[in-house]
Amino acid sequence: MGHRLADASSPARLAAPEEGIGPDELALATRNHGLPLEALRHDVTPPGLHYVLTHYDIPHVPGGTDWTLAVGGLVRRPLRLSLADLAAFPQVTTRVTLECAGNGRALLTPRPVSQPWLVEAVGTADWTGVPLRLVLAEAGLDPASVDVVLTGADHGVERGVEQDYQRALPVDVATGSAPEVLLAHAMNGAALPPQHGAPLRVVVPGWYGMTHVKWLREITVTDKPFTGFQHTAYRLRREPEEEGEPVTLIAPRALLVPPGFPDFMSRTRVVRPGPLTLEGRAWSGRAPVTGVEVSTDGGSTWQEASLDPEGGHRWAWRSWRHTWTAVPGTHVLGARATDAEGNTQPLDPPWNRGGFANNLVQRVPVLCLAPEDRQH
Repeated sequence: MGHRLADASSPARLAAPEEGIGPDELALATRNHGLPLEALRHDVTPPGLHYVLTHYDIPHVPGGTDWTLAVGGLVRRPLRLSLADLAAFPQVTTRVTLECAGNGRALLTPRPVSQPWLVEAVGTADWTGVPLRLVLAEAGLDPASVDVVLTGADHGVERGVEQDYQRALPVDVATGSAPEVLLAHAMNGAALPPQHGAPLRVVVPGWYGMTHVKWLREITVTDKPFTGFQHTAYRLRREPEEEGEPVTLIAPRALLVPPGFPDFMSRTRVVRPGPLTLEGRAWSGRAPVTGVEVSTDGGSTWQEASLDPEGGHRWAWRSWRHTWTAVPGTHVLGARATDAEGNTQPLDPPWNRGGFANNLVQRVPVLCLAPEDRQH
């Protein structure tokens, strides 16, 4: 008697000074995984290398299950759509870079205690599905519509609140064509894997990953702003009582493919002296990336990198490269992206209580060994 959900669900907190990663964060880190940075070389990320964040359990959807998407609320014609019904709509494939809103959280001080991402919570895929705007047009939106609430099949408890995973999009975003929101059933030309939302998920190009609801089972149109837990949790707050700014579009980021070869534990890279091609990817959901700069001295100086064209994929990352002549010694490499609206990456992380949108410059320690320093 007297037990509460809160007994199994801790409140949000910040790590104490010098507090290391705890068992709870380690358990999250073993369930979720980031992109191995060497996989940045792939234009399209293989599904098993694409980052994964699952808040609760991955729903078990056996093969042959009659999955149904319900569309209701402020619509003239409520719908119940099977996967076959959705396949009858026009299909669109869009290459999209997804990034978790908490990417970089573990690098903050004090550290918000949650999924302890460094910089690897990202991936790019070709997503195929039905434009959400077409499904909403079929249902017929009421003129009083404000938000489109997206409900997944994953269910759990967070901060003492039992819930289905739910997010919402403003009607103008849900019905827009730039970007065009997808109800996706395929990833890289194959059916969605279970961890990526099979059999149906949402893809919102340019927005952080928490908006891309997986295992989608219901769409509800409302006449007032949605205030569900997962919607209000993702705000930039420095103090708990602040309303905060909503987390929406992805801030610019460039990542470097670590050069040379790594030490197992420290991940310090070892390279040989001489010319070395540094390469990586850059993206921004706020505006197209217009430039990437590279530093080989911890951010003291910067050089312009060569940026590849978009190639018709506005919502996907772009390749960049730069030639560096390595000399014996220790170095710290990094790259920063700038987009068409002038947004660029900071050297000091933008702190907030949730650890969201932390797009600080990546730091890659490198040891360059002279021939006489090599051990055999």
